[in-house]
Amino acid sequence: MPLRVTFLGTAGAIPTTERNPSSVFVAREGEELLFDAGEGTQRQMMRFGTGFSVSQLFVTHLHGDHVLGIPGLLQTMDFNDREEPLSIHTPHGTRRQLKSLVTTLGNRPSFPVRIDEVGDGDVAYRAEEYEVRAFETDHDTRSVGYALVEDERKGRFDRERAEELGVPVGPEFSTLHEGDPVELEDGTVVRPEQVVGDPRPGRSIVYTGDTRPSEATVDVVDDPDLVIHDATFADDRADRATATAHSTARQAAEIATRAGADRLALLHLSSRYAGYTADHERQAREVFESAAFVPDDGDQLEIPYPDG
Repeated sequence: MPLRVTFLGTAGAIPTTERNPSSVFVAREGEELLFDAGEGTQRQMMRFGTGFSVSQLFVTHLHGDHVLGIPGLLQTMDFNDREEPLSIHTPHGTRRQLKSLVTTLGNRPSFPVRIDEVGDGDVAYRAEEYEVRAFETDHDTRSVGYALVEDERKGRFDRERAEELGVPVGPEFSTLHEGDPVELEDGTVVRPEQVVGDPRPGRSIVYTGDTRPSEATVDVVDDPDLVIHDATFADDRADRATATAHSTARQAAEIATRAGADRLALLHLSSRYAGYTADHERQAREVFESAAFVPDDGDQLEIPYPDG
């Protein structure tokens, strides 16, 4: 089942000619989610071919570089005759402000828009096989991060062992794999644990938005497949990172290492670094031994299953 991340906007507060403000698009088996929507997000979605069938929009905080794309995005959806509802999730205490932003031009979308407030530990969205959890972040305004966490999957079915036990090829295999025992013609009962392995982990993605290094990012999920972390500054501006409630690339790598992450994407780069990202990647890799990288706008990443 595909799980694909598209980095629509990777810049910090001030966009550059190469980088748009913050936005990350996630597609999972036909369902499309959006995390933050900086200015021009709808154009990025056109440019990189994601489409506009987003069902859930997760807002980390209400700074302009994370939300100013919402009015334009909703208008584009309206022009495309959207009828499906859109749910927007936003930190506690910000619903009124976000509602004002949605209706800033005096027009209401023709499709339903629901705005929900979320806080640390809340399940912002529950789907059939995964959930999106909110967790506390450390920024200079009301803010949260989000973790997409898939449910555990069934263990592998051992067909060879099932046949050895006399289970006939057919629907009994599915019955056992679903967790129910099967009685054979001779009265023998074969139980699922005899032919089905241990549950297998799903995949997980952690997106911080803007934040200082935070313990909650480490704790929200064990061993995430991908951490997308604020890395506004390199080591040369570490003091500035602390003062403005952001992180350095090295600090992001320390958090990803402690979380047991498989990969680390460094986002929200300050415009002072323009197109030069070598220091960010080098400093992160000095700490994080797995794959740390600075994505460009439009880069896509497929997240495989841990046992795939």
